[in-house]
Amino acid sequence: MKDYSAKIISIFILTLGLFIFNSCSERHIEQLTLANLRCEMLTDPAGIDTRNPRLSWMIESGHHNILQKYYQVIVASSLHKLENNVGDLWNSGKVKSGQSVHIEYNGKPLNSNQNCFWKVKVWSENGESEWSRTAFWRMGLLNFKDWKGRWIGLDRSFPWDDESKHARLSARYFRKEFNTSSGEIKSATLYLIGLGLYELYINGKKSGDQVLAPSPTDFAKNIKYNSFDITEQLVPGTNAIGVALGNGYFYTMRQNYKPYKIKTFGYPKLLLNLIIEYKDGTFQTISTDNTWKVTANGPIRVNNLYDGEEYDARKETLGWNNTGFNDADWLQAEYVQEPGGEIEAQMNENMKVMDMIEPVSVSKISGNRFILDMGQNMAGWLRIKVNGQRGQKVTLRFAESLQENGELFTANLRDAKATDVYILNGEGEETWEPSFVYHGFRYVELTGYPGIPEPDNFKGCVVYDNIKTTGSFETSDSLINHIYRNAVWTINSSYKGMLIDCPQRNERMPWLGDRAVGCYNESFVFDNSRLYSKWLDDILYTQKADGCLADVAPAYYKYYSDNMTWPGTYILVAEMLYHQYGLTKEIEKHYPYMKKWMMYMKERYLIDYILTKDSYGDWCAPPKTIEEGRGKSADVKRPSQLIATAYFYHLLQIMQNFAKITGQHTDINDYMVLADSVKTAFNKKFYLPDSSFYGNGLLTENMLPIAFKMVPDEYYAEVVKTVHDIIEIENNGHLSSGLVGMQWLMRTLTDNGLENLAFNIATKKTYPGWGYMIENGATTIWELWNANTAAPSMNSQNHVMMLGDLIIWYYEYLAGIKSDREFPGFKQIILNPLFIKELDCVNASFHSVHGLIKSHWKREDGALYWDVQIPPNTTCLIYFPVGDKNNITENDERLSGKSGFKYLGEKSGRVIYKTGSGNYQFKIEPHVTQTF
Repeated sequence: MKDYSAKIISIFILTLGLFIFNSCSERHIEQLTLANLRCEMLTDPAGIDTRNPRLSWMIESGHHNILQKYYQVIVASSLHKLENNVGDLWNSGKVKSGQSVHIEYNGKPLNSNQNCFWKVKVWSENGESEWSRTAFWRMGLLNFKDWKGRWIGLDRSFPWDDESKHARLSARYFRKEFNTSSGEIKSATLYLIGLGLYELYINGKKSGDQVLAPSPTDFAKNIKYNSFDITEQLVPGTNAIGVALGNGYFYTMRQNYKPYKIKTFGYPKLLLNLIIEYKDGTFQTISTDNTWKVTANGPIRVNNLYDGEEYDARKETLGWNNTGFNDADWLQAEYVQEPGGEIEAQMNENMKVMDMIEPVSVSKISGNRFILDMGQNMAGWLRIKVNGQRGQKVTLRFAESLQENGELFTANLRDAKATDVYILNGEGEETWEPSFVYHGFRYVELTGYPGIPEPDNFKGCVVYDNIKTTGSFETSDSLINHIYRNAVWTINSSYKGMLIDCPQRNERMPWLGDRAVGCYNESFVFDNSRLYSKWLDDILYTQKADGCLADVAPAYYKYYSDNMTWPGTYILVAEMLYHQYGLTKEIEKHYPYMKKWMMYMKERYLIDYILTKDSYGDWCAPPKTIEEGRGKSADVKRPSQLIATAYFYHLLQIMQNFAKITGQHTDINDYMVLADSVKTAFNKKFYLPDSSFYGNGLLTENMLPIAFKMVPDEYYAEVVKTVHDIIEIENNGHLSSGLVGMQWLMRTLTDNGLENLAFNIATKKTYPGWGYMIENGATTIWELWNANTAAPSMNSQNHVMMLGDLIIWYYEYLAGIKSDREFPGFKQIILNPLFIKELDCVNASFHSVHGLIKSHWKREDGALYWDVQIPPNTTCLIYFPVGDKNNITENDERLSGKSGFKYLGEKSGRVIYKTGSGNYQFKIEPHVTQTF
């Protein structure tokens, strides 16, 4: 009996031990995995020059309420060392921290062209992860003297070129053959600056999938280099480098035309270093010098962003970028003056062909011409397949829309020719697409095409920055969904290594005013953090010694008009990067220059605490009726001291927070005192108590004080009513704001109890509104509310500025996905949808820096069903639209008292709970009087 009992006890202990072991093992293995390792928000970047880069990772888990408690990062100089946990560059040790994004490298000083291998492990309350996969970054060339060789080029034009107003300059082709040593290659990294635009070839094959690289800058102040790992492309013995250079914004599109206004930087030029490291520890550097060969007499005869590219395939010299090519009749490369700008690694992605679409129809018109309809207004170019005789010329003209007679409508392109030409070599089927231009278009006129063009002979190459789409959004309302699709196409059309206004006419300039809140809109759709971080630098480079900022950045147009609403974008972009991505280094870098500009405006234009200088006013506000604006140009400036002063006040509020973030505590009180004086003066000057409105009683003039919390309590209800009456009574339920007002419209209405008014505006199909654009055939967002009747000179049909804050409203209000202001970068999420009665469902997702967030709600059988996903290492405040918390269940269990949910109380008729990560299925049953 005693032996039997002992056996039972032994079996029990063994079983318990196995259970505990399996449970712990399962918890250890399944609880935490690490993914999406990034260095400076890039995946395995080659060639960065940030000496203390920021490292980030995402935690994945199928369990609930996962919070990181500790992390350990190891950085090694070789893969072998990393695999053996030897952090010879940095071993952070086990650090107590919940931060999983933007962890700054804090190891040994890093050198040029140095390889850095890294991995991370994290711990939570429930266990620890395995080590992550191996991630990587390579340092670029950190010092000026690290660049070997010299700039090369040809600082002149040739007889076939034309340097009049419409610049016609051919591409330049450079080549160099070299021999590797007899040793085995360990790595080969190529650093390239090709201005204005380049295409790189190694041994006859193109390197990388980038197009229209590098990103444009003010080349006199800053130039970007790109880095390529070409280890696998080199062969023992003889190798060849080929580089073709186009013009881009460097050799400007309009030579000898308003030089007082438009910057140009000279002829295309090249600087290149190839560093080869051999396994025996030796190095070899190939650099640009006058032993390189060059020609301008190649197939790209013209490349001009406004006017198009002309390609003569008869001029092709096959093998020019490969070994063994006879370049005896090529010219010797010449040493040329450097551009002047500081050399810097490009930390934002290059452009790429991101999508391909086929024509939806091909229609014959007079004169043996054809019209291709791509079905979508887009930015990019056309890839063609053609088979014909040598010397035949195919001409492609691009436009956004058609005239009533079926011909292209090109008046809104101004003097941009938007025409590509391809001359056949006659050697069978030929496939061609341009290298150094892009167009904004839906329709293409085809002239001279041999035979009958079929749709599958053409591909529309959709070109924008190679960044991830991070958002998805759909509702039960087809019009809202259509507007969202149009918005996405408009945004991607404007991402061209900088933020352009429009992709089709003779402008394509990075106007600041378009993106003040637009950057925030776009952050829900695309991962735009690197692009906008780069743009902050572009804005900084426009600053003059006295502090003033340009209206366009890079400042290709020399416009310094001094106003709050355009240069104020500098501050609003930094705020977006902090709020949406949790980025603080950008604020630390730019804070002194933002302050300098604010003080410049204060000292120069603040009189009796009123900001007296504005330039544009509420740009492009809609005419009262569609007929009132017929044939009229929208290029009308209506400067407004009210708008300027309201913005100055708002920016002072943001600067208080920036001062806190950067530790400039003495500035906080200065901003606060100044803001209070401005607010008092603003209300004294602009509020008319007898009329209960501000200024002239316009919508924007009354929205801004509400949005910026400038309205005294005793006037608040009256001003909100004024806004309501302007929209509902004066405008018959429509908006009447231009660029400035649109950026605050939807949120201001909703935050002040007018959400139904906002929804009605969002779904109007009559003028003016986004639905009206769609009713009139728009597949992108128009520049003007009355683009179908306005004068064509300033009338883009693909323009971001009138999106206002609509996309923010879609995500933060209809879907309810919002980052808590106190915990930026979605470290704490707020889920608080409107659950507006006009919608039956909303299904949205957003991939934040911490992971995927989902909010999908729908009505069914009188109840509200709400599926939610919250990423690990975040917390979430969830607002339920019900008066009784007992009416909420999660996965068929009553939420009240359920583990993992903390009840925080009620606010504005909503029950609030705090919870952690996981997938949740909520059901909300209404009580007798409750409606959703």
